[in-house]
Amino acid sequence: MPHIDIKVLEGVFNDTEKERILLDLIAAFGKAAGGNFKENTSAKIIEIKSGSWASGDQIFRTEFGLAIKNDKS
Repeated sequence: MPHIDIKVLEGVFNDTEKERILLDLIAAFGKAAGGNFKENTSAKIIEIKSGSWASGDQIFRTEFGLAIKNDKS
């Protein structure tokens, strides 16, 4: 039924974190959609090579993703 793709920079999340992200994302969608959507939703993480993603005039690199992940402010 529904399928969710999430794109992240490679090297930012380890396997355990990716598993948690996927399961939490599916659970959140299931809660929002109601019914049996949690059991019928799939998701995948697509890792984008560092330097192969940009927005405006900024090239995103793994270091940028790690800085966001580690920001405690």
